Amino acid sequence: MKTDELLPIVTAALEDLKAQDILVLKAENITSLFDYMIIASANSTRQTKALANHIQEKVKAAGGKVYSIEGEQVGEWVLVDLGDIVVHIMQPVIREYYDLESLWVESSAIKEKNASI
Repeated sequence: MKTDELLPIVTAALEDLKAQDILVLKAENITSLFDYMIIASANSTRQTKALANHIQEKVKAAGGKVYSIEGEQVGEWVLVDLGDIVVHIMQPVIREYYDLESLWVESSAIKEKNASI
């Protein structure tokens, strides 16, 4: 399944179960590991697990592949690896502590700056 087909399926799955603060970061110019990173917040461990399972169901139903899901046992931070898209579902305290948005946005800005030199 192509990334441009998968991206709306994943974001819709997050919206279905009321994920909050959904952020889609384009990462293909920063890393060769994946094209997009999606970060979303969930209010409880139950919701993080439910969101990860819902994404898995929707992606598989659409013919996509889920490579792995990590962190389901604890549920504070669940990572869903879809190959070209990596989804981080985090509780707000964990999201604020690790601040992935800043790390990836700063990396993007540094890489773009170096490219223009």
